[in-house]
Amino acid sequence: MKKFSIALVLLAFVGFGFTDHSSAPCDPEGLANTCIPKLAEGFKFLKAYKVDGALTGKEKVEYSYVLTTGTQYMINLCAPGETPDGIVVSLFDGQRNKIATNKVEGQILSAINFACQSTGIYYIQYTFDGGARCGGSALGFKR
Repeated sequence: MKKFSIALVLLAFVGFGFTDHSSAPCDPEGLANTCIPKLAEGFKFLKAYKVDGALTGKEKVEYSYVLTTGTQYMINLCAPGETPDGIVVSLFDGQRNKIATNKVEGQILSAINFACQSTGIYYIQYTFDGGARCGGSALGFKR
């Protein structure tokens, strides 16, 4: 019986050693915090956003924020890799007209900039075009 227990423990360690650990769990809060210092020079941090479609199964994640006339805004993205990894961020005005996106001519950029022309509620929407469906984002402003 003792030999069987030892063999079982050894088998467990060997099996664990060959298990694929490449798909780390989604950590949108950590990724959002990573995005904050990556705002471009001159932009002040306003808010961090969790982008989690992996754990929630959602096709889109949406937040709203009041933006002010005469202010320039930046929304950047952080994903587990070096690139946005299929996360598309789009900015909509109060009437749901798309006014900016990071998907330009098939390329997904890591940030968008927007000069606000009208104070009001804007919607920041994250959708997934493949990839990990997990990330974080930071909103910054400068005047």
